[in-house]
This record gives sequence, structure tokens and C-alpha cells, in this order.
Amino acid sequence: RAMALPLLLLEAAAVLAALAALLLVLICMIAHVTARKMPTFHRHEEEKFFVNAKGRKESVPSIHDPPTRELSVVVPSYNEEDRLPLMMDEALDYLEKRQKQDPSFTYEVIVVDDGSKDQTTKVAMKYCKKYGSDKVRVLSLVKNRGKGGAVRMGVFSSRGKKILMADADGATKFADIEKVEEGLKNLQPWPNQMAISCGSRAHLEKDSIAKRSYFRTLLMYGFHFLVWFLCVKEIRDTQCGFKLLTREAALRTFSTLHIERWAFDVELLYIAQHLRIPIAEVAVNWTEIEGSKLVPFWSWLQMGRDLLFIRLRYMTGAWQLETRKCN
Repeated sequence: RAMALPLLLLEAAAVLAALAALLLVLICMIAHVTARKMPTFHRHEEEKFFVNAKGRKESVPSIHDPPTRELSVVVPSYNEEDRLPLMMDEALDYLEKRQKQDPSFTYEVIVVDDGSKDQTTKVAMKYCKKYGSDKVRVLSLVKNRGKGGAVRMGVFSSRGKKILMADADGATKFADIEKVEEGLKNLQPWPNQMAISCGSRAHLEKDSIAKRSYFRTLLMYGFHFLVWFLCVKEIRDTQCGFKLLTREAALRTFSTLHIERWAFDVELLYIAQHLRIPIAEVAVNWTEIEGSKLVPFWSWLQMGRDLLFIRLRYMTGAWQLETRKCN
């Protein structure tokens, strides 16, 4: 009897290991079979134009065109009529002052209305009329694509040598662009003109934990572990929405991007690391703004699934690291 117990435990462990292996194979098969080989990118007819300050339609440019601005700022916006004005006022005040100090500095702000049900487009168009459609452009998407899909649409419609992703809530002080610019500069020489500088809130983690519930803190640590274990090891904060990319880096990464919702940042950095694009992580000021569209449990569950699928689909060859032409 004394010998039987260890044998039973060994048999049980072997059965559990076999079941775990079978489950992993099954998940790999599901991830592979359900994967679309190439990223889905489609512009509806209405998305091929933007409305200028005079109310006329103009064709959107393409990221494949030569850059004609120093900086493009892409602002994904979904039901942001209340939070967008604060961010736009701060960003445009900074950009205008910088242009007055240095007339060679040119910019554009692209607000991408991601199928909003409120007055986001109307609010953004006020800035287009005030500053002109050469400086502020509004792209209204026919339906909601998700934050990653909205950012990609803005990136593919940009004219800048450098492209900044910035959240519509204004949680990051816009003047901190100088910090991420310095991070990008410090990566020179850029291989094939590609480099990425990520704003980071990692230095604020201790303070944020003190204000969060235990459940949200547990979710946060679980997500960070999955990001580290499955996809991106060198970047502590993959989710800060303040990222600066060279035009070539934006083209290469967003042309390969499959994830359109919250976990798109992780896939973006996963792609960048595999393409050996240098990445800087720079501490920025950040304030939590009320009105987040992130639903704690379900959004984190969706992101966890996406992280697993990112790793498995690239690992099994269902997704390929290649650039596709997007008009």
C-alpha cells in the first residue's frame, strides 16, 4: 500500500501532463485554423476622403507617399466628445508655440473617429475649422474597428516623417513628446530609418497600485506576466498610448498588424522586436482621466486571449512577418 500511493500520484501526474499537452495542441490548432493569413485592411468609400475646413471632400494621402510634415499626431477617438477638447487644446497650444519658435517645424493632427455614437466628429471639426484642414484632419470611420484599427487608419493616412500615437483623454502631458523624441534620437543611427520610442508609466506603478482595488491590481500583474512570458520582454509598459515611430517603422509594423483592439500595442512591439527595430522606453507624466472605455474584467480577458493567439499564430506560421502594401 505504501508503494501504491506514489505510483498512483505518478500516474495521475502523467495523465494531467498528457491532457495539458493535448489541450495545448488543440489551442494551437484553433489559433492556426481561425487565423486570417494577412491583416484585414479595407477602406470604405466614405473613408477614402476627409472633409476640409470649407466642407469639401479631399482624398486622404497614403503612408507610401513621401512625407511632407515633420510630425503627424494620430488620435484614436471613440465617444470622446467630452474628453477630446482638453487634449486638443493642450496639444495644439504646444504645437503652435513650437512652430512659432521654429518655422521649419510642420505638423498635422489626425483625429480618427472610430464609429462614435456621440458628437466626436463635430467636436473635432471645430478644431479643423479653427486651425485649417492642413493642420487638423478628421477621419470618420463607418463602423467601430477598435483602438488598433483606428490608429492604423490614421497612420496610413499620415504625412509625417515621425508619427505620434496619442490618446484622446489627454492622460499624458503633450509636452512630454520632447522626452520620447529624445528617446528616438538616442537610438540613432536607425537601421533602415526605423525606430520606436514608447512613453512609459512603469515608474508610476507603486502609486497606481495604492489607488487600485486588489482585483484590478491582480489583473494588472497577470496581464504584465502574460505580456512578458508570451510576447515582449524588454518593455515594462506596453500599453501607454504615447508612442513615437519613424515613418518607415510605422509602415513596416502597422502593415503586419492583425490585432485591432486593446492588445494591438503588444503585437506592434512584438513585430518590432522580431524585425530588430530599436525601441526606447521613456518615462512620461500620466494622470488617470475618468471615462475610460476599458471594461476591467472582460477587456483584460480579451487581451489575455489575444496575447496567447499572437504568440501561437506567429509561432505556427499562421501569421507572417511581412509587409503588405496598404493604400
